[in-house]
Amino acid sequence: NVSYRADKHYGKKSYSIDSVEDQIRTVLVTYGPVEAAFTVFADFVSNKSVDYTHLSFEALGGHAVRTLGYGTENGSPYWLVAISWNEVWGDKGYCKILRGQDECGI
Repeated sequence: NVSYRADKHYGKKSYSIDSVEDQIRTVLVTYGPVEAAFTVFADFVSNKSVDYTHLSFEALGGHAVRTLGYGTENGSPYWLVAISWNEVWGDKGYCKILRGQDECGI
């Protein structure tokens, strides 16, 4: 067991970047993960797929996600994100969100 105080971690530096795809990709490659605000739509909660594109227009609220990377699969560009809810959703808590079209605000 580790005490709460001993387990605390502190950020040393923070910064913000514009929501420009090229800039986000550069920061991912140069510095690592990027935290992002994510709009949670009603169909996201019940979605079990690794790939997600919202079909519902009922926004339930927002959530912070960690953007870990990006790529293209079957011709579709995506952001690889980690969701903090649990490992049951998506691929053990990770999913691919459509990139370049402001999907869910990313």
